[in-house]
Amino acid sequence: MSTDSKALGKGTSAGWVKWLVVTLVLGVLAFLASPNAPLGGFWGAQAEGAAPTGVQTLLFMILGAIQSLVFGLGIAFLIFGFSLTGARMPANLGWARAAHFAIAWSLFSWWPHSNFHQTLVPDNISGLLAIEYGFHVTLILAGLIVAYFFVTTMRPGAMPSQ
Repeated sequence: MSTDSKALGKGTSAGWVKWLVVTLVLGVLAFLASPNAPLGGFWGAQAEGAAPTGVQTLLFMILGAIQSLVFGLGIAFLIFGFSLTGARMPANLGWARAAHFAIAWSLFSWWPHSNFHQTLVPDNISGLLAIEYGFHVTLILAGLIVAYFFVTTMRPGAMPSQ
C-alpha cells in the first residue's frame, strides 16, 4: 500500500474514521461556537445593520454549517495530511510542508474569516483591512504555494515510484 493510501486510510476503515471523527466533532463545535450560536459569545456583539430575513436566514445557516464542517476537515488535514503531501515531494519536504499548511489554511480559514465579518462594526475600516489582509492575502499566498507544489510534482519523473 502506498504512503498516500495509508494516510487516507484506504483499505482500513480506521483511517477514514479518524478523519471523519475529527471533521465532524470540530465541525459541530465550530458551528456551535459561531457568533449567533450558543457558544459564540466570545466573538463579541453581532454587528449592527441589516439582518437576514426568511430564506436568507436559512441560507446563512447552511453556509455556516458548510464552513464549520470544512473547518473540521481542514484541521483533520492539518493533523493527518502531511504524509499525503510528503509522499508527493519527498526530495523537498520543506515545500511539501508548505503545501500541507497551505491546503489546511485554505480549508479552515473560512470559518473565522466569516465570523470576524459578522461581528465587525460597519464603519471600522481598519478592522476590515485587517480581516482582508489577514485572510485574503494569506489565501492568495496559499494558492501560489499549492500551484507551485502541483506544477512541481506533476513534472515528468517528479513522482516517487509507487
